[in-house]
Amino acid sequence: MDYSDDDIIDISSGEEEEDLYIDGGIESDDYHFEDTISRSEKSYVILKEEDILKHQRDDIERVSTALSLSHVEATVLLLHFHWSASKIEDEWFTDEERIRKTVGIREVNIHCGICFESYTREEIARVSCGHPYCNTCWTGYITTKIEDGPGCLRVKCPEPSCSADKEKYHRYLLRSYVEEGKKIKWCPSPGCEYAIEFGGSGSSSYDVSCLCSYRFCWNCCEDAHTPVDCETVSKWLLKNKDESENTNWILAKTKPCPKCKRPIEKNNGCNHMSCSAPCRHYFCWACLQPLSSHQACNAYKEDNEVETKRKRAKDAIDRYTHYYERWAFNQSSRLKAVSDLEKWQSVQLKELSDNQSSPESQLRFTVDAWLQIIECRRVLKWTYAYGYYLLTQERDKREFFEYLQGEAETGLERLHHCAEEELKQFIGKTVDPSKNFGELRIKLIDLTVVTRTYFENLVKALDNGLADVAYNEKSQSTQEPESESFTKRQKSVANGRRSFKRGN
Repeated sequence: MDYSDDDIIDISSGEEEEDLYIDGGIESDDYHFEDTISRSEKSYVILKEEDILKHQRDDIERVSTALSLSHVEATVLLLHFHWSASKIEDEWFTDEERIRKTVGIREVNIHCGICFESYTREEIARVSCGHPYCNTCWTGYITTKIEDGPGCLRVKCPEPSCSADKEKYHRYLLRSYVEEGKKIKWCPSPGCEYAIEFGGSGSSSYDVSCLCSYRFCWNCCEDAHTPVDCETVSKWLLKNKDESENTNWILAKTKPCPKCKRPIEKNNGCNHMSCSAPCRHYFCWACLQPLSSHQACNAYKEDNEVETKRKRAKDAIDRYTHYYERWAFNQSSRLKAVSDLEKWQSVQLKELSDNQSSPESQLRFTVDAWLQIIECRRVLKWTYAYGYYLLTQERDKREFFEYLQGEAETGLERLHHCAEEELKQFIGKTVDPSKNFGELRIKLIDLTVVTRTYFENLVKALDNGLADVAYNEKSQSTQEPESESFTKRQKSVANGRRSFKRGN
């Protein structure tokens, strides 16, 4: 199929808006909160549909001007090269004839699909589906359809096998620009129509915030996962779904029947076990010996290979359970905090404003606190995935990581309790007059700032791979006692933190 005129599509015209939305998630006109925890430097732009169309038109115009082609031919080239204008120019100027032949942009005469006569490109009109018709035949076809009445509003290509719809074509073309290109991606939140252009080459984080308030990783399109990388997230999520964990559970929690070898779970207090039918073998759970010849089994015996494997499986599943439970807990706590924030903004903030005779604009520190809680829960959740894959033999790193994580988690729990419980004392119809809202205001603001600092320190340390405690031969030669070196690291981390009154 050959392509020529501009009649196929006309996306290079129309009103163009330039209101680009940067650093979405929560609009700056509504909140003071800033996500200072994320490693991302906000090097991305959120695009509405008209913004994407403008980008698309600019690329079409660039190719059309550079190669002296029509907008239609430029569009066909961009589709073939997955919307990479720079690649088109390189290939075109290297071998124009080959590209014309490959894509179907030829300089030969074209046959009209109605009268079947041969015409030059200037004498041919095309519809959105790409079928060619001479100007005379196309004008006559349109005129006839208009004379038929209102049905002309749904006029389609006269080609019998063509069912292309112009609006649908434009929609597909827009989707193609985003989905086949490499610089823009749709927001993965269900129902969201925004796309995001990421320009943070060299950035260690791909976390972005859409205008719909959904935060995600631009690289892997999973939920935002600072401070862990995409590979760790992929491994962790796969492990959570992996059926091999069932095998580990069987090895850890059961023992094989000495006779039929089926796994048996102990569900009673005594060690007298009975295998189910048809085996019916009776044995001692502790030593696996038959009850018929069983005596005392209190003497220690070296583990055999099977028992050693079972203990290792138990240790492995206990370790995984430790990290998974805390990962899942922080995820559920985050979702609960999101729900609490929605309720606070829709109902309770106004109640607080009425009770304190203060405008809502002066109470925005409460919203900042909730937004900080939500972000910290997300970060803390992924630190448990980080901890699971941190090598156990890297003792210094693990101790430092757990210290930073513990400090951050303690600060977050204090902030969450203050926002969740102590703020309730100042909303509703009955408020205790003895309670001082000014004191709570100072406390909540302090807790928000300090918690943010804890998490900034944690994210920065993980981002650097805990390099501050990297074990090397030089530090080993100093032979500094481990407890003393760790104490120094604790003091180093504590320096510069803002002091505050620690409430219950």
